[in-house]
Amino acid sequence: MFVRNELNRLSLHGVSVEINEIRTDEKLTPSQYETLREVLKQAGVELFEDKKDILVQRIKNVIMDVVYHSEEQLVYNLSTHLTEELHHDYTYMSNLFSETQHVTIERFYICHKIERVKELLLHEKMKLTEIAHKMHYSSLAHLSNQFKKITGLTTSQFKEQYRKNL
Repeated sequence: MFVRNELNRLSLHGVSVEINEIRTDEKLTPSQYETLREVLKQAGVELFEDKKDILVQRIKNVIMDVVYHSEEQLVYNLSTHLTEELHHDYTYMSNLFSETQHVTIERFYICHKIERVKELLLHEKMKLTEIAHKMHYSSLAHLSNQFKKITGLTTSQFKEQYRKNL
């Protein structure tokens, strides 16, 4: 709504606003573009123009959606899911992502899965076995090993450290 209101304020017509995408029938003047960029920046929204930057952001969005908003396990592996969702060759996306983000897609995905596990551990009062199932880990041991590898702590140590810092 915020973005749509700002575009209307700039008197742009034929505007389509979707999640993470704005399309207009008319080209923005340099003044309109700068005004929009500044307003969005103040609201914490970044405006991407480069097609590669847009693709990287779309990769991140798909991963975040899988980790934070999807209850269903991926039917295929992540690479196939990204390819089907974004209609690009996975090797191209992987190379672009690693080049611009200095981390692999897989590492980005795993780190966000672990962040979600942390949230569930601290705020949902779920047992670790329930979290492993919800996050589609093949086993409790797999989750525990990945958690320790990423955080340097066991899940118990993490919860204890959190309680101490309250």
